[in-house]
Amino acid sequence: MHTVGLITEYNPFHNGHLHHLHESLRITGAVASVAIMSGHFLQRGEPALVDKWTRAEMALAAGVDLVLELPFPFACNSAPHFALGAVQSLDALGVVDSLCFGSEAGAIPPLDRAACLLIEAEDEVAAGTAMALRQGLSYPAARAGVVAGLDPGLPPGLLASPNNILAIEYLRALQVNGSAMKPCTIPRIGAGYHSTDAAGPIASATGIRKQVDAGRDVAHLLPAACGQILTSALGDGRCLDQERLFTALQAFLLQGAESLRGIYQVEHGLERRIAEKALNAATFADLVNLIKSRQWTQTRIQRLLVYVLLQTAGDEMRDFLRHGPLYLRLLGATARGREVLAGARKKKTLPMIGDPSRARAVLRRFYHDRPESCRLAERMLGCDLRATRLYGLLQASPRAVHRNQDFFQPVRWG
Repeated sequence: MHTVGLITEYNPFHNGHLHHLHESLRITGAVASVAIMSGHFLQRGEPALVDKWTRAEMALAAGVDLVLELPFPFACNSAPHFALGAVQSLDALGVVDSLCFGSEAGAIPPLDRAACLLIEAEDEVAAGTAMALRQGLSYPAARAGVVAGLDPGLPPGLLASPNNILAIEYLRALQVNGSAMKPCTIPRIGAGYHSTDAAGPIASATGIRKQVDAGRDVAHLLPAACGQILTSALGDGRCLDQERLFTALQAFLLQGAESLRGIYQVEHGLERRIAEKALNAATFADLVNLIKSRQWTQTRIQRLLVYVLLQTAGDEMRDFLRHGPLYLRLLGATARGREVLAGARKKKTLPMIGDPSRARAVLRRFYHDRPESCRLAERMLGCDLRATRLYGLLQASPRAVHRNQDFFQPVRWG
């Protein structure tokens, strides 16, 4: 069964995602789709609009066949780590034939040239980027300038567009991982990635979330079934509350700079700047704006604040990133998705976790001859469980339910 892989966040699943799904199936000739999806905290350092089970349910209702969760250390991280973790997860399933992603470029060759350059001239790119950072440029701008200088034939602005940046990292991850998945890309249509416009039939997820924050109806911007699911979740208060996020974060920040040392990516004296700005910030957005600088982008600061919220230790996080994903977490599947799972049973190279209450037994059985890997896998899963507990506190209407919702939410069967 030809299967296409999709790397997603679905925050929320909208008409642009439906176009991506349909085009991915069409141009690859696939009959089944597998989405590796971020959990409760996303690549740009934001908590998801609604929980991961609601988002998986939307994906299945729209036609995705299998939804797996990308573990937190990779889902909430820079583009290279996000891309490599997602590619490694799809590869580990053992049955994904192709990977399809959106891009502003809309063609593989220029993106692949940039990806090859990042691999072949890795040291030169790193040195040039470090020099540009010292001159006050942000990391994305610094690296883009270095790469453009190494190959003047690359299209102008190739590394300046968000989807192109991710696309290049997917291609680099495929090479680094020795993946057999065939890459393909489709041109992004509709509103841009960062656009707040939600007027047309295909709006950006950012624009849709802003409409939600303003209390406006967004059902027309989503496939019908997805609109119903999202409307129900919003009506129940099962959605992010920015004020709760800020309050929860301040509980850690107001303890002072000392309490921030050892948190992943809190470095170069940044803990003092964060603690100082927290004393005057009025909202989460205000705090981010106060902390960011030319070198520290908004996205990087947002991710760093999530690491503070989840108390993510730097040493542990670096261990996770060195080893890559250590399990596959099943969130949902259709009837065809169950066929994909059946085909992967003897081909997958990572253990599959459906019920977290049985995870320890599954991991210990799989890693019976590698106790260190087993312990690391348990700690990685612990990050996802902690993310769920914290996310439950950030919802607009925290319900009188057990905080360990990972143990009470069933796999979604479409």
